[in-house]
Amino acid sequence: MFNLKKKNIKDIDLLLLISTIALSVYGLVVLLSAYGGNISAIKTQLISTIIGFITIGILCTMDLDVIKRSFRVIYGISIVLLILTLLIGRGLDAWGAKSWIYIGSFSIQPSEIVKILLIFSFAAYLDKYKLTINEPKRLILSLIFVGFPVGLILLQPDFGTAMVYLFFIAAMLFVAGISWKWILILLFAGLTVGFIIFTNLSGYRADRIQNFLNPNRDTSGSNWQQQQGLIAIGSGMLNGRGYMKGTQSQYGYIPEKETDFIFSVLAEEMGFIGAVILIILFAIVILRLVKIAKNSRNTFVSNMVTGIAAMLFIHIFENIAMTIGLMPVTGIPLPFLSSGGTFQLICLAEIGLALSASMQRSIKDPDILDYDTISLVDLSKISISSKRNIKTPTI
Repeated sequence: MFNLKKKNIKDIDLLLLISTIALSVYGLVVLLSAYGGNISAIKTQLISTIIGFITIGILCTMDLDVIKRSFRVIYGISIVLLILTLLIGRGLDAWGAKSWIYIGSFSIQPSEIVKILLIFSFAAYLDKYKLTINEPKRLILSLIFVGFPVGLILLQPDFGTAMVYLFFIAAMLFVAGISWKWILILLFAGLTVGFIIFTNLSGYRADRIQNFLNPNRDTSGSNWQQQQGLIAIGSGMLNGRGYMKGTQSQYGYIPEKETDFIFSVLAEEMGFIGAVILIILFAIVILRLVKIAKNSRNTFVSNMVTGIAAMLFIHIFENIAMTIGLMPVTGIPLPFLSSGGTFQLICLAEIGLALSASMQRSIKDPDILDYDTISLVDLSKISISSKRNIKTPTI
């Protein structure tokens, strides 16, 4: 499992690591302000951050080629966690979804843990069956593989988290080489199901859609959160009101300011400049992840890092977009900033997997195919992503 001989420390993506450190520190500073300077309130986040960076160090020493062989076990663990959540989970009355498991005073959100487990196991699954991914039977089995955990999350019911899963699953399938025929079919099916779901929403979920379509609707009720968040962002202007001096955030006008609407706190107190700095750091992280995925000649690494990049991107986009009125309000946290020990630890662990992948040596990469070793019959079965890796004979 641990194999330093297959790691090259010189190849570690320093820019990704430094940006992650900067985001984590930035997040703790903003979160401290959101809690009104109460250091004890961010203790869990601080501990999770420290454990997260220790996890990064551990993951950077691990041989990913060995771990991926146990992807079925990892997948099984994720399913068990989600089933346990349905059986003993809490949070339905308070947050509208039974998504948390409590162990004494300690709580975890299994759906966040399963994100990294599913990305890893699905990347290994796609790598194992990369030559037959476009065959109808294999594609159906692949969709069942990822559809089962998504279905369990929908039963909580946590639609926001389920949408995150669907986004990174779609990105991984695309990179794995799924044909455009299947992409169009799945897109049509997804839009149809989405339309049926949205037209049958009720309660606070229906309010969120209606508030998004009509921002002036119910500004003192169901749309209060977004309206107050927008006021906070607008009042920050260029330089912000100053650290811990935001009127909207410090006087409790913004509900869930420590989690879903942490961006409003940052924009009010640090202004446009502070928000741009945050977005630049996020952009660096996403672009470095894309580079690792693109440059890797190992399909497992490409699929896994693509899933990580897609997961972080949709969180960043949805969270910031909903606070500025470009998307409906959902319970999607902002990576490295929103309060939540489980989410913070998982985000850092995902960065650790990507850094480990950037350092991983491969004595003989099985994904680099040579025309001399395959027949024309075999070549016709190879997925699009693998064809990109075929090494043409030299003249």
